[in-house]
Amino acid sequence: MRIAFSLPLLLEDRLAPEALRHGHEIVARCSTAHELASRVELLKPDVVIVASTERHLTESLMSVCDGAGVRVLALLAGEADARYATSLGLLETIAADASWPQLEEALARFVYNQPEPVAPDHRGTVVAVWGPAGAPGRTTLAINIAAEIAAAGYSVALGDIDTYSGSIAPALGMLDESPGFAAACRLAGSDMLTQPELERIGQRYSSGQSGFWVLTGIGRPSRWPELSASRVVGTIAQCRQWVDYTILDTGFNLENDEEISSDLFAPRRNAASITALQHADRVIAVGAADPVGMARFLRAHVDLVETVASGRVMVVMNKVRASAVGLNPAAQIAQTLRRFGGIDTVTVIPADQAGLDTAVLLGKTLADAAPKSPARAAIRDFVASRILPPPVVLRRARRRHGLIVRLWSALPGTGARTTSR
Repeated sequence: MRIAFSLPLLLEDRLAPEALRHGHEIVARCSTAHELASRVELLKPDVVIVASTERHLTESLMSVCDGAGVRVLALLAGEADARYATSLGLLETIAADASWPQLEEALARFVYNQPEPVAPDHRGTVVAVWGPAGAPGRTTLAINIAAEIAAAGYSVALGDIDTYSGSIAPALGMLDESPGFAAACRLAGSDMLTQPELERIGQRYSSGQSGFWVLTGIGRPSRWPELSASRVVGTIAQCRQWVDYTILDTGFNLENDEEISSDLFAPRRNAASITALQHADRVIAVGAADPVGMARFLRAHVDLVETVASGRVMVVMNKVRASAVGLNPAAQIAQTLRRFGGIDTVTVIPADQAGLDTAVLLGKTLADAAPKSPARAAIRDFVASRILPPPVVLRRARRRHGLIVRLWSALPGTGARTTSR
């Protein structure tokens, strides 16, 4: 078996001689995940053994290994290591102090039961969250959609491209002196944006529920020229290769700047949002569920469908409460949108001011701050039913069972048993 290591020196010195003594080939002994990621495709190991730390294990390394069909086994030195591996969606783990026979047993199980490799041209999904003026809850929805997708085991990046009032960083208690998305756009403009650079400029939101990358927004509105259309396109393209899902929190304004400017080559303040909406695979249009909010949404929705094909738009009405809409608010909202906007399908998110206040106060997602929040439950159901692919666990389990039966039947002396009815 060809093995590559990304481990602390003491752990590597203990395991490497054992691997050689048991007849395995060590093809790489790297001190960082970045170093190992750059060599995986060339060396083609069967298994990568890493320590579950930010230095030795990253989403970029896992992505490269997935693309090459290489399994990753993480060694856990404690509870913090276990949480970190879980936040990355890595379930193939073993205690760092396990004996080599135990570790070898795990290696054999992982190698001979590995799933199909991910296709090299795999492209992640981009979801843009948009809403009209009036604070309908774009940022709140974008943050919690990212959290629920990450909790389902996917790698996620959350980008703030609102050129008017970016607020993801303060909502999650992060520093934004160096705007992550603007930095990515600058690198994309000079063809220097890579996955390691995205991990360097991105900030990591980690918790017991989920973990995802955050590219913070511009701290000063005057910096909006850095988010030009071409740069945003380049950044989105790199994010597709970086993570499974990219969630973009856009601005409210869809006005075409060309109509109000005499300089056709000047930067466009709304270009970032319009470009993100046009290049997204899915667009979530969110409005506030009260008479004023729905009126604003219906007026702005006309501009949205002129910018994006309606087949890619999913409508969400936020802050739903009977006190502002009347009895049976979900039915009244659906009827209003169908009658005045021709919108047949709508998802409603109930109002939960207490849960949202707790999340903002703690700088956390609803899943961490108020896991039993009705708003969180509605967002989780929306993600599972409208964004994520249907689960395939049962189908894969049946396929593995069929393979085991075929292998058992092929062994000498076993013979295939048949029954007649």
